[in-house]
Amino acid sequence: MPRLHDVVVRRPRLLLVGINPGLRSGAVGHHFAGNGNPFWRLLAAAKLTPTLLTYEEDQRLAELGIALTNLCARTTRTAAELTPAEISRGRAILARKIAAWRPAVVAFVGLTLYRMYFPKAAGRGAGAMTEQIEGARVFVVPNPSGLNASFPGFSHKLIWFQRLRRLVDRVA
Repeated sequence: MPRLHDVVVRRPRLLLVGINPGLRSGAVGHHFAGNGNPFWRLLAAAKLTPTLLTYEEDQRLAELGIALTNLCARTTRTAAELTPAEISRGRAILARKIAAWRPAVVAFVGLTLYRMYFPKAAGRGAGAMTEQIEGARVFVVPNPSGLNASFPGFSHKLIWFQRLRRLVDRVA
């Protein structure tokens, strides 16, 4: 099975964080590779990337000052398969990456992920959060999965990716 590599950038303007690789991403060795997952289209439509990248071009995010990682490295069908110990370890590893990479903005891809990292956080939705990590602003975008019924369509999710771009443009 191919290994999924982080997109590493020193002092990125944006660090995108997913929960963990899904089965397709794990199989092909690229981030957000699920069939029908609009992640890459959302980045382009929000103008976080100047052109539409494919999952096979995930490492090109580095050229744009964007880093990409996951809370947990283990591939699963759903994030519900992750154990509390894996999530705890993932929080510590992610904190070390953030300290080393020093991003301007950390964007959690999904409210579930945000709550995994900040278990005592209030029940807020997507958007800019009050927490900071190593001086980085924290933002939550909706999980792009079609299973995310809270944000049912592309246009509902795009709003938050556009707000993320405005924050990144302002602070990075």
